[in-house]
Amino acid sequence: MQEKLGLIVNPVAGMGGSVGLKGTDGKMYKKALELNATPVTPKRTRDLLSHIRNRYRIELLVPPGRMGEEYVAGLNIPFMVIGMVEEETSAEDTKRMAAEMLRKGVRLLIFVGGDGTARDVYDAIGLSLPVVAVPAGVKVFSSVFAVSAKAAAEMVDAFLEGINVTEEEVLDIDEEAFRRDRLASRLYGYLLVPNVREFLQAGKEASNVSKPSVQSKKDIAEYVVKDMNQGILYLLGPGTTVKSIADEVGVTKTLLGIDAIFEGELVGTDLNEKGILELLERYKRRKMIVTPIGGNGFIFGRGSKQFTPKVIKQVGRENIIVVGTKDKLSRLDCLRVDTGDLELDKLLHGSLEVTVGNKEEMLMEVR
Repeated sequence: MQEKLGLIVNPVAGMGGSVGLKGTDGKMYKKALELNATPVTPKRTRDLLSHIRNRYRIELLVPPGRMGEEYVAGLNIPFMVIGMVEEETSAEDTKRMAAEMLRKGVRLLIFVGGDGTARDVYDAIGLSLPVVAVPAGVKVFSSVFAVSAKAAAEMVDAFLEGINVTEEEVLDIDEEAFRRDRLASRLYGYLLVPNVREFLQAGKEASNVSKPSVQSKKDIAEYVVKDMNQGILYLLGPGTTVKSIADEVGVTKTLLGIDAIFEGELVGTDLNEKGILELLERYKRRKMIVTPIGGNGFIFGRGSKQFTPKVIKQVGRENIIVVGTKDKLSRLDCLRVDTGDLELDKLLHGSLEVTVGNKEEMLMEVR
């Protein structure tokens, strides 16, 4: 007998990332379109569906069009289209579809989106139904999310094979504050998820501003700056550890954006993908400095969507510098990447040296 599962796709989730909008809530979706942003969720959804091993055991209930139907057609998975949605979808569509799927008795609801989508799903179903959350948004800090689309497929399989469920956090991220370079979040609620810890991301942690942490970041910054070479463009990712490097150079850096330095001068601020690629055209020697974001260990794929696969490929794995305090790294079992390009993710996997102090490095695995 086939299990009845629901699938809801937020078609605009993640579109603001590559163009530097830090989200697509409200009217920002139209702004993303004006900047020629491309949809993120179609590929994420297909990656998810293609990696579910137990596809023969499921029947999917999906909304029409871009919220689900488009991605399951032709995949040899039985599905039924339910409800109606407008051409321009909204949070209300997500809530209505989730509530309808609950009424129709689905055993598991899969959704593709970001923190805003998770809040909408929580509003509709609360703890009434387990979910698998596929990360596709610009802001993906809630611990309900799988670490990647492929990991989400593993969670679906684990659920079908009888794994139990647990409660994980849904965070409310203030998108306006995020655009103003400030991360403000609060606990919004909880959703039930399959209890497969290795496939779930850790929740966002606040930056450590204790005296030992501040000193550690200063030590890292002094070492990295001393090692910087003339004639090289340095792309600086988000986070307080990377910001300490800009502080050491003596330039102003956005805390949550991507900035660029060349020979001690700021040559790009809060860059989107287009701006980064333009700089890569001008500067043929380049490096990228990143740090794990929060408690989830991601160096690419969370909070730095402007570092798109195209950008990362042009810079090259050998030119990626990872920095982080020993305190933060001690709480991580590995570093993670989720660029949206599975082949690139595989190229980034493996051992990587992380600068943790003045002339101090730690070897960590990237998964």
